[in-house]
Amino acid sequence: MEAAKDRVVVMEYSLKDDKGNLIDSSEGQGPLAFIQGLGHIIPGLERIIEGKKAGDKFEAIIAAKDGYGEYNPQMIQKIPKSQFQDGEKLEEGMQFEVETEWGPALLTVTEIEGEEVTVDGNHPLAGVGLHFDIEIVEVREATEEELAHGHVHGKGGHQH
Repeated sequence: MEAAKDRVVVMEYSLKDDKGNLIDSSEGQGPLAFIQGLGHIIPGLERIIEGKKAGDKFEAIIAAKDGYGEYNPQMIQKIPKSQFQDGEKLEEGMQFEVETEWGPALLTVTEIEGEEVTVDGNHPLAGVGLHFDIEIVEVREATEEELAHGHVHGKGGHQH
């Protein structure tokens, strides 16, 4: 069976950046399971996985624009420290989620200077080329319940 829209794909993977630094891996965590075609993985990888079968092993190189997007300097803002909760200890590198008119966004504190905090709304992997080594472990039809819930149930997926 081939990976196609509304089918469950289970894969082992490792992910490196353009410099060969390991970013993430399924090793020791178990395989990743997702429903193909629902946008649960980055667009470039979803396109490459389409049509693959259990047992397929391959490298997928994803340009930044097809991964987490190009780095956008307009996503950097300076905000007053007073916008944060009293007593919250701010540190460079910390991340927090905010609600925007487009939905939730992850912000990273990049600098704290006096009463001003610089935050970056770019995804941490924005502007980074991604290099995946993948092995497709399983491809199967998603159950009606998985499709209704929008995620995989059971091993490698969501546990209810």
